[in-house]
Amino acid sequence: MGLLAAAVPLHHGHHGSSIGGTIDQILDSAGKFFSQLANLGWVSLLIGLALYGIYLLLRSRALFNAVRVAYPGAPARWRDVWGAYMVGYAVNNVFPLGGGNIAQLFLTRVAISQSSYPTVAAALSTGVIFDWFMGLLVMCFAFTQGVFPKPPDFSKLPAFDISFFASNMRFTLFVLTVLGVGFLVAFALLSARVRAFWQRVRQGFAVLRDRRVYRREMAGWQLASWVARFASYWALLDAFHIGGSVRNALLVLAVQVVASVFPFTPGGAGVQQALLLTIFARSPDVAAFSVGQQIATAVLSSALGFGALVLIFRFRSFREVMRRGREHRRGEATASA
Repeated sequence: MGLLAAAVPLHHGHHGSSIGGTIDQILDSAGKFFSQLANLGWVSLLIGLALYGIYLLLRSRALFNAVRVAYPGAPARWRDVWGAYMVGYAVNNVFPLGGGNIAQLFLTRVAISQSSYPTVAAALSTGVIFDWFMGLLVMCFAFTQGVFPKPPDFSKLPAFDISFFASNMRFTLFVLTVLGVGFLVAFALLSARVRAFWQRVRQGFAVLRDRRVYRREMAGWQLASWVARFASYWALLDAFHIGGSVRNALLVLAVQVVASVFPFTPGGAGVQQALLLTIFARSPDVAAFSVGQQIATAVLSSALGFGALVLIFRFRSFREVMRRGREHRRGEATASA
């Protein structure tokens, strides 16, 4: 923590932790990124983006396998599950609060005939287990490096979402408690339909019931995707002259892990900015990297997502698929009732 204190103070006052302060920080970093475009290592940037695309492809294969094991007799195509994943990923880069997950769920459900939302949602969620395991390992490494803020210091970061919840732990616990009570109440009210619901959820978790199948069909593909993601950030660090290395790439992965927990801005932009500016404070190019890498990967995933939306699913906009997804889910819930 000594290096962290010497490099950049964590105390930014109320302005730094406000919504306006976070937006100002992002815009300032974006300006530095665009002013330094001529100095980018374009070869490293293209290599990083290619590896990022491979990471998304490998992860979609793991999700496809989970869905296929849940519906062994149903016709399912990898390109449909990949397309749904890319659309959801792209939507999350534009809209906060995980709106892309709704789009991904809807498109995957529509792509597989005779499927159900509970089963598809459960199958798609199975990837979280390996991600949590890898995320824990990455975070343990990050906390040993002396530059990554510890959780108690998150409240001092210049990002309104992470600083608010870290500064108001009682409120955070209250929200989690309300959500838990709400789940139990809903469970009790729907008790007449709970058995059928959980049977469908259990079907979605089919890939987890056989260790050999899970290792071959999910864990192996996810491990490969994490390796590709690690290599992608190594190349992107080189592209922005931060310096690619095992340590730096793992620190960037740790930032992504934390940002995924706070989806209150598109792609967790505010959290990423605050953490990267703190971790790589000694680098003069960190401001450009903090927003530039996110812009580059967002442009790539948005292009792939929009292409999948138009060419595979025949929709014309992200908003249309989100609207249709909500209508479809409401229609199925009404029919089921």
